Amino acid sequence: MKNSRTALSVVALLALAGCGAVNSPGADKKPVESDDKSPLAEYMGEGFSNGGGMMRITRAVGGGGSDEEQLAKQRKLEDSVAACMKAAGFEYVAVPPESNPKSKFDEAFNLPPDKFAEQYGYGISTIDWGKPAGEDESDPNAKIRKALSPNAQKAYDKALNGELAGKGGVVQAVPADGKRPALKDMGCRGKAGEEVFGKGDDKMDDFSKFESLFKDLEALRKRVDSDQRVVDATSAWSDCMADAGHSGLKKIDDPRNQISAELDELTGTKKPQKGGPSVVIGAPSLDKVDAAKLADLRKKEIELAKTDQGCKAKTYDAPYKQASTEHEKEFVTQHKAELEQYRDTMAER
Repeated sequence: MKNSRTALSVVALLALAGCGAVNSPGADKKPVESDDKSPLAEYMGEGFSNGGGMMRITRAVGGGGSDEEQLAKQRKLEDSVAACMKAAGFEYVAVPPESNPKSKFDEAFNLPPDKFAEQYGYGISTIDWGKPAGEDESDPNAKIRKALSPNAQKAYDKALNGELAGKGGVVQAVPADGKRPALKDMGCRGKAGEEVFGKGDDKMDDFSKFESLFKDLEALRKRVDSDQRVVDATSAWSDCMADAGHSGLKKIDDPRNQISAELDELTGTKKPQKGGPSVVIGAPSLDKVDAAKLADLRKKEIELAKTDQGCKAKTYDAPYKQASTEHEKEFVTQHKAELEQYRDTMAER
């Protein structure tokens, strides 16, 4: 419940959902890369990554304008949430964005890849995404909610987050029927987000204008993956992993997906049906997961990630970087006008 970041995430993820750009918490997180930036980063944003055989685009809603302008918007959003909650019969303290402590998640994902792997593996089972950073006794709203009865907490959560409210006040996911809730069902955070940053449908329109560009980016990813240098590097990486005791891994994402699948099994999380909703805005807490099994999985994840990181550094990273940079430079030359339009459109949001 800390500050406006949660509200911003709701709007951002719902907007990106139409582009299939959002998976699970942490799925798009990645430790900082030490190598040079992608040629596409200038246009797709600082969050664009092409490392490890995957392309990711990370954009913040309301990212345009100066830092002070953004802080002013966040203050306005918090004030709007507080007024809305008061009208609903609940106390909510507008927390100035300047007073927010630095996120432990930010600190973790700012580590170099090898150091991140040593401490967190892939950040899948090792970080409890159901416990947002800042949900502690320094948060006045956490104290307010904690003092309520269980029934009152449910009412508080619904007033704050609408139909997306989950257990423990954590925003969970798009409802099972796959329908995005109307704004009136998104609670005070959704209402405040629209007032300050604009309607979600407008943001969806922003992205829909670039469907062709996104398709071309997907085609680019496939070209990079099928480049003979990358194919040979992937084979060498697979052999390296097998030599270290992890046989059967053929795709560069296999280790990460393996850990994700095991965590899903441990938590009882079901994968969305084909064609169904796949947007996850929060995550169930790991508090009720078998502690011994979770500890074993975390140990396995860290060991696997460390080996993966070492094998990539030895066999994969350099060939992939060379191939992807060449293909991306060519892509920029061929799509410069579209990329500039995308960059300028996102800067105005």
